[in-house]
Amino acid sequence: MPALLESVAEGSPAAALVAGGLARVERVFDRQLSSDLAFVNDLCGHVERYRGKMLRPTLLLLSGLATGDGEISDAQVTAAAVIEMVHMATLVHDDVLDEAEVRRRGETVNRLHGNETAIILGDYLISSAFHLCSGLDDQRVALRIGAVTREVCEGELLQLRNRGNLELSEGAYFAIIERKTASLIGAACELGAALAGAGDDIVRRLHTYGLKIGCAYQIQDDLLDLLGDEGVVGKSVGRDLDKGKATLPLLRLLAATGDDGLRERLASGDRAAFADARRLAVETGAADEAAGVAVRLVEEAKAALAPLTASPALELLVRLADASVTRRF
Repeated sequence: MPALLESVAEGSPAAALVAGGLARVERVFDRQLSSDLAFVNDLCGHVERYRGKMLRPTLLLLSGLATGDGEISDAQVTAAAVIEMVHMATLVHDDVLDEAEVRRRGETVNRLHGNETAIILGDYLISSAFHLCSGLDDQRVALRIGAVTREVCEGELLQLRNRGNLELSEGAYFAIIERKTASLIGAACELGAALAGAGDDIVRRLHTYGLKIGCAYQIQDDLLDLLGDEGVVGKSVGRDLDKGKATLPLLRLLAATGDDGLRERLASGDRAAFADARRLAVETGAADEAAGVAVRLVEEAKAALAPLTASPALELLVRLADASVTRRF
């Protein structure tokens, strides 16, 4: 059972059903990526360790269980595998862009095999995802995955456009994370409900739930990158500042201090400034402010679930929303 699900699963009768569904997702995932080239299989085997949290497949399956007949369909399993492939492709590409060396406490593909191999492997994952979803009878999945993959790319391009811009507005920050992170989580929840036969209003509500916790999840990631310990987080930390990314805790910190000198030092890549930022984010309350925004988003996400009938799956959706901002990895 993935660590994030395990952390909230105690006493839940839905947890075993979801865990069984995730095992089916992993089998579909592995079968789809299988190649007759041994070294391609080796690369895919290395990337499998990136499947640590399995957040998006978990949310897709839970959204289906909370809005459907209590069963996990083959179409939902396939859609969950597709979304995880797209997500893992973005991780492989992100590691190239961020020059990251560690993910899930292991060396990244780009660190081991170079940027060229990592980029093409990411493309292999995306092409495999689209090949897999093209076989579904319900073409809503392919259409939605195509649209959300485009949104993810837009978010990445917007972030790259603003690299080094430490005067980024919070509105622009949220435009980035809604596309780059939250859109895929929203699509996962939406598709889980849609494939369960839920009505349009419920499907929209699950999409809203996913978008809200997706943004909260990214803010928590930003906090962990600034304040976390690599041994606990399981991936390189401090990469946001290294690559000139303006995150919410950093924006709140710079607003709190009004220190143009600190902004200039951070923009120049001064590692001593990173240590100062870690300390000041706590001392000024900027980290707590950013965490508060994430908590508010989680409350809005849970409010979107209000019309759903009480069930073990719904309870797990609520628990996972809370865990998105309390996790330390």
